[in-house]
Amino acid sequence: MIHSMTGFSARSLPLAQASLTLEFRSVNQRYLEIGFRLPDELRSLEPAIRELIQRRIARGKVECRMSLAAVAVTRSSNGLNGNLLETLRQWQIQVRQALPDAAALSVGEILRWPGMLEEADLSAPELHGQILAEAALSMDELVASREREGARLQDFVIARVEAMETLLAQLRPRLPALLAQHEERLAAKLSEALGEEHPERLAQELALFLQKIDVEEELARLETHLQEVRRVLGKGGAAGKRLDFLMQELHREANTLGSKSIALETTRAAMEFKVLIEQMREQVQNIE
Repeated sequence: MIHSMTGFSARSLPLAQASLTLEFRSVNQRYLEIGFRLPDELRSLEPAIRELIQRRIARGKVECRMSLAAVAVTRSSNGLNGNLLETLRQWQIQVRQALPDAAALSVGEILRWPGMLEEADLSAPELHGQILAEAALSMDELVASREREGARLQDFVIARVEAMETLLAQLRPRLPALLAQHEERLAAKLSEALGEEHPERLAQELALFLQKIDVEEELARLETHLQEVRRVLGKGGAAGKRLDFLMQELHREANTLGSKSIALETTRAAMEFKVLIEQMREQVQNIE
Protein backbone atom coordinates (compact mmCIF):
# COMPACT_ATOMS: atom_id res chain seq x y z
CA MET A 1 0.00 0.00 0.00
CA ILE A 2 1.17 3.50 -0.84
CA HIS A 3 1.47 5.90 2.10
CA SER A 4 1.30 9.66 2.04
CA MET A 5 3.74 11.63 4.17
CA THR A 6 0.90 13.88 5.32
CA GLY A 7 -1.10 12.77 8.33
CA PHE A 8 -2.48 13.76 11.72
CA SER A 9 -3.71 12.03 14.85
CA ALA A 10 -4.83 13.32 18.23
CA ARG A 11 -5.94 11.67 21.45
CA SER A 12 -7.12 13.25 24.66
CA LEU A 13 -7.79 10.62 27.28
CA PRO A 14 -7.98 10.63 31.10
CA LEU A 15 -5.37 8.44 32.76
CA ALA A 16 -5.18 7.29 36.35
CA GLN A 17 -3.45 10.41 37.64
CA ALA A 18 -3.45 12.86 34.75
CA SER A 19 -5.21 14.14 31.65
CA LEU A 20 -3.13 13.40 28.55
CA THR A 21 -3.29 15.24 25.23
CA LEU A 22 -1.17 13.63 22.54
CA GLU A 23 -0.76 14.69 18.88
CA PHE A 24 1.26 13.37 15.96
CA ARG A 25 1.66 15.50 12.83
CA SER A 26 3.57 14.55 9.68
CA VAL A 27 4.35 16.38 6.44
CA ASN A 28 6.54 15.66 3.43
CA GLN A 29 10.29 15.62 3.89
CA ARG A 30 13.17 14.15 1.92
CA TYR A 31 14.21 11.94 4.83
CA LEU A 32 12.75 10.94 8.19
CA GLU A 33 12.94 13.88 10.59
CA ILE A 34 11.46 13.60 14.09
CA GLY A 35 10.71 16.49 16.42
CA PHE A 36 9.24 16.66 19.94
CA ARG A 37 7.34 19.15 22.04
CA LEU A 38 7.10 17.47 25.45
CA PRO A 39 6.75 18.77 29.00
CA ASP A 40 9.98 18.65 30.96
CA GLU A 41 8.55 15.91 33.20
CA LEU A 42 8.10 13.63 30.17
CA ARG A 43 11.41 14.20 28.37
CA SER A 44 12.54 10.74 29.44
CA LEU A 45 9.90 9.26 27.11
CA GLU A 46 11.49 10.77 23.99
CA PRO A 47 13.78 7.81 23.10
CA ALA A 48 10.93 5.29 23.38
CA ILE A 49 8.57 7.42 21.26
CA ARG A 50 11.32 8.04 18.70
CA GLU A 51 11.84 4.29 18.38
CA LEU A 52 8.07 3.82 17.99
CA ILE A 53 7.99 6.34 15.13
CA GLN A 54 11.03 4.83 13.40
CA ARG A 55 9.40 1.39 13.43
CA ARG A 56 6.27 2.64 11.67
CA ILE A 57 7.40 5.46 9.37
CA ALA A 58 10.22 5.51 6.81
CA ARG A 59 10.06 9.07 5.48
CA GLY A 60 8.57 12.45 6.37
CA LYS A 61 8.79 15.16 9.01
CA VAL A 62 7.01 13.88 12.12
CA GLU A 63 6.30 15.96 15.20
CA CYS A 64 5.07 14.62 18.52
CA ARG A 65 3.28 17.09 20.79
CA MET A 66 2.25 16.11 24.29
CA SER A 67 0.74 17.90 27.25
CA LEU A 68 -0.09 16.41 30.61
CA ALA A 69 -2.34 18.06 33.18
CA ALA A 70 -2.01 16.55 36.64
CA VAL A 71 -5.22 15.73 38.49
CA ALA A 72 -5.48 16.28 42.22
CA VAL A 73 -5.37 13.07 44.27
CA THR A 74 -7.67 13.22 47.33
CA ARG A 75 -6.49 12.26 50.78
CA SER A 76 -9.85 12.64 52.51
CA SER A 77 -13.50 12.99 51.58
CA ASN A 78 -13.18 16.74 50.98
CA GLY A 79 -10.10 16.34 48.77
CA LEU A 80 -7.76 18.14 51.22
CA ASN A 81 -4.68 17.05 53.11
CA GLY A 82 -6.34 16.66 56.50
CA ASN A 83 -3.13 16.48 58.50
CA LEU A 84 -1.72 19.62 56.90
CA LEU A 85 -5.06 21.41 57.37
CA GLU A 86 -5.03 20.62 61.08
CA THR A 87 -1.41 21.79 61.33
CA LEU A 88 -2.31 25.11 59.71
CA ARG A 89 -5.22 25.53 62.16
CA GLN A 90 -2.93 25.00 65.11
CA TRP A 91 -0.35 27.38 63.66
CA GLN A 92 -2.99 30.04 63.09
CA ILE A 93 -4.19 29.77 66.70
CA GLN A 94 -0.65 30.15 68.03
CA VAL A 95 0.10 33.10 65.73
CA ARG A 96 -3.10 34.97 66.63
CA GLN A 97 -2.49 34.39 70.34
CA ALA A 98 0.86 36.09 69.92
CA LEU A 99 -0.36 38.63 67.34
CA PRO A 100 -4.11 39.29 67.84
CA ASP A 101 -4.24 41.68 64.86
CA ALA A 102 -2.81 39.12 62.40
CA ALA A 103 -5.19 38.37 59.50
CA ALA A 104 -6.67 34.92 59.26
CA LEU A 105 -5.73 32.65 56.34
CA SER A 106 -8.18 32.85 53.45
CA VAL A 107 -9.61 29.77 51.74
CA GLY A 108 -7.59 30.55 48.61
CA GLU A 109 -4.36 30.78 50.60
CA ILE A 110 -5.09 27.45 52.30
CA LEU A 111 -5.81 25.69 48.99
CA ARG A 112 -2.62 27.08 47.45
CA TRP A 113 -0.51 25.96 50.40
CA PRO A 114 2.17 23.51 49.20
CA GLY A 115 1.02 19.95 49.77
CA MET A 116 -2.61 20.81 50.55
CA LEU A 117 -3.67 19.17 47.28
CA GLU A 118 -1.42 16.29 46.36
CA GLU A 119 -0.43 16.24 42.68
CA ALA A 120 0.23 13.13 40.63
CA ASP A 121 3.78 11.90 40.40
CA LEU A 122 4.54 12.50 36.70
CA SER A 123 7.65 10.36 36.88
CA ALA A 124 5.81 7.22 38.00
CA PRO A 125 6.74 4.23 35.80
CA GLU A 126 3.14 3.05 35.58
CA LEU A 127 2.08 6.47 34.28
CA HIS A 128 4.82 6.37 31.64
CA GLY A 129 3.63 2.93 30.59
CA GLN A 130 0.11 4.25 30.06
CA ILE A 131 1.42 7.20 28.03
CA LEU A 132 3.48 4.94 25.76
CA ALA A 133 0.43 2.74 25.21
CA GLU A 134 -1.57 5.81 24.17
CA ALA A 135 1.31 6.90 21.92
CA ALA A 136 1.18 3.51 20.17
CA LEU A 137 -2.57 3.90 19.58
CA SER A 138 -2.08 7.44 18.30
CA MET A 139 0.67 6.20 15.97
CA ASP A 140 -1.80 3.61 14.60
CA GLU A 141 -4.19 6.45 13.80
CA LEU A 142 -1.42 8.48 12.15
CA VAL A 143 -0.39 5.55 9.94
CA ALA A 144 -4.03 4.91 9.03
CA SER A 145 -4.50 8.55 8.00
CA ARG A 146 -1.33 8.36 5.87
CA GLU A 147 -2.66 5.19 4.25
CA ARG A 148 -5.99 6.85 3.38
CA GLU A 149 -4.23 9.85 1.88
CA GLY A 150 -1.82 7.52 0.08
CA ALA A 151 -4.72 5.68 -1.56
CA ARG A 152 -6.07 8.98 -2.87
CA LEU A 153 -2.63 9.93 -4.23
CA GLN A 154 -2.31 6.54 -5.92
CA ASP A 155 -5.69 6.95 -7.63
CA PHE A 156 -4.66 10.44 -8.77
CA VAL A 157 -1.37 9.25 -10.28
CA ILE A 158 -2.96 6.21 -11.96
CA ALA A 159 -5.57 8.44 -13.60
CA ARG A 160 -2.78 10.57 -15.15
CA VAL A 161 -0.88 7.46 -16.25
CA GLU A 162 -4.01 6.23 -18.01
CA ALA A 163 -4.44 9.61 -19.71
CA MET A 164 -0.84 9.50 -20.98
CA GLU A 165 -1.27 5.93 -22.22
CA THR A 166 -4.38 7.00 -24.11
CA LEU A 167 -2.46 9.86 -25.74
CA LEU A 168 0.33 7.48 -26.75
CA ALA A 169 -2.18 5.04 -28.24
CA GLN A 170 -3.71 7.88 -30.27
CA LEU A 171 -0.37 9.33 -31.40
CA ARG A 172 1.44 6.17 -32.51
CA PRO A 173 -0.80 5.29 -35.51
CA ARG A 174 -0.58 8.89 -36.76
CA LEU A 175 3.24 9.10 -36.75
CA PRO A 176 3.94 7.23 -40.05
CA ALA A 177 1.57 9.51 -41.98
CA LEU A 178 2.94 12.64 -40.32
CA LEU A 179 6.49 11.52 -41.01
CA ALA A 180 5.69 10.72 -44.67
CA GLN A 181 4.11 14.15 -45.18
CA HIS A 182 7.11 15.87 -43.62
CA GLU A 183 9.52 13.76 -45.67
CA GLU A 184 7.75 14.76 -48.87
CA ARG A 185 7.89 18.46 -48.04
CA LEU A 186 11.50 18.20 -46.94
CA ALA A 187 12.56 16.32 -50.08
CA ALA A 188 11.02 19.02 -52.23
CA LYS A 189 12.87 21.77 -50.35
CA LEU A 190 16.20 19.93 -50.45
CA SER A 191 15.77 19.15 -54.15
CA GLU A 192 15.15 22.80 -54.83
CA ALA A 193 18.19 23.82 -52.78
CA LEU A 194 20.65 21.17 -54.01
CA GLY A 195 19.35 20.63 -57.51
CA GLU A 196 18.74 17.39 -59.36
CA GLU A 197 22.42 16.90 -60.14
CA HIS A 198 23.19 15.80 -56.54
CA PRO A 199 20.87 12.84 -55.87
CA GLU A 200 23.27 11.15 -53.43
CA ARG A 201 23.70 14.31 -51.38
CA LEU A 202 19.95 14.78 -51.40
CA ALA A 203 19.36 11.24 -50.09
CA GLN A 204 22.06 11.66 -47.44
CA GLU A 205 20.69 14.96 -46.10
CA LEU A 206 17.16 13.59 -46.11
CA ALA A 207 18.12 10.43 -44.20
CA LEU A 208 20.12 12.42 -41.66
CA PHE A 209 17.29 14.82 -40.94
CA LEU A 210 14.66 12.08 -40.73
CA GLN A 211 16.83 10.29 -38.21
CA LYS A 212 16.98 13.41 -36.05
CA ILE A 213 13.19 13.80 -35.98
CA ASP A 214 12.41 10.13 -35.33
CA VAL A 215 10.56 9.93 -31.98
CA GLU A 216 10.03 6.16 -31.79
CA GLU A 217 12.63 5.80 -29.03
CA GLU A 218 11.04 8.57 -26.97
CA LEU A 219 7.59 7.01 -27.26
CA ALA A 220 8.97 3.60 -26.32
CA ARG A 221 10.72 5.03 -23.26
CA LEU A 222 7.56 6.89 -22.23
CA GLU A 223 5.65 3.61 -22.36
CA THR A 224 8.35 1.84 -20.35
CA HIS A 225 8.42 4.53 -17.66
CA LEU A 226 4.61 4.50 -17.36
CA GLN A 227 4.69 0.72 -16.93
CA GLU A 228 7.30 1.17 -14.19
CA VAL A 229 5.12 3.76 -12.43
CA ARG A 230 2.29 1.22 -12.38
CA ARG A 231 4.63 -1.49 -11.07
CA VAL A 232 6.01 0.71 -8.26
CA LEU A 233 2.51 1.79 -7.20
CA GLY A 234 1.34 -1.81 -7.25
CA LYS A 235 4.28 -2.97 -5.14
CA GLY A 236 3.60 -0.34 -2.46
CA GLY A 237 5.92 0.48 0.44
CA ALA A 238 8.26 3.47 0.49
CA ALA A 239 7.97 4.36 -3.20
CA GLY A 240 8.23 8.16 -3.18
CA LYS A 241 11.89 8.49 -4.18
CA ARG A 242 11.55 5.97 -7.00
CA LEU A 243 8.43 7.69 -8.32
CA ASP A 244 10.12 11.09 -8.13
CA PHE A 245 12.97 9.75 -10.28
CA LEU A 246 10.47 8.34 -12.80
CA MET A 247 8.76 11.73 -13.04
CA GLN A 248 12.11 13.27 -14.00
CA GLU A 249 12.62 10.64 -16.69
CA LEU A 250 9.11 11.10 -18.07
CA HIS A 251 9.61 14.86 -18.21
CA ARG A 252 12.91 14.42 -20.07
CA GLU A 253 11.29 12.23 -22.74
CA ALA A 254 8.35 14.62 -23.12
CA ASN A 255 10.77 17.52 -23.62
CA THR A 256 12.68 15.58 -26.29
CA LEU A 257 9.42 14.67 -28.00
CA GLY A 258 8.49 18.34 -28.12
CA SER A 259 11.88 19.40 -29.48
CA LYS A 260 11.61 16.81 -32.30
CA SER A 261 8.04 17.72 -33.15
CA ILE A 262 7.29 17.86 -36.89
CA ALA A 263 3.59 18.70 -36.63
CA LEU A 264 1.15 20.61 -34.48
CA GLU A 265 -0.34 17.29 -33.39
CA THR A 266 2.88 16.04 -31.82
CA THR A 267 3.55 19.45 -30.26
CA ARG A 268 0.17 19.41 -28.55
CA ALA A 269 0.74 15.83 -27.38
CA ALA A 270 4.12 16.78 -25.89
CA MET A 271 2.57 19.73 -24.06
CA GLU A 272 -0.23 17.54 -22.71
CA PHE A 273 2.32 14.98 -21.54
CA LYS A 274 4.22 17.65 -19.64
CA VAL A 275 1.04 18.97 -17.99
CA LEU A 276 0.09 15.48 -16.80
CA ILE A 277 3.64 14.72 -15.63
CA GLU A 278 3.79 17.96 -13.65
CA GLN A 279 0.47 17.13 -11.98
CA MET A 280 1.84 13.73 -10.99
CA ARG A 281 5.16 15.17 -9.82
CA GLU A 282 3.44 17.58 -7.42
CA GLN A 283 1.51 14.74 -5.80
CA VAL A 284 4.44 12.30 -5.77
CA GLN A 285 6.27 14.78 -3.52
CA ASN A 286 3.82 13.73 -0.76
CA ILE A 287 4.33 9.96 -1.16
CA GLU A 288 6.49 8.25 1.44
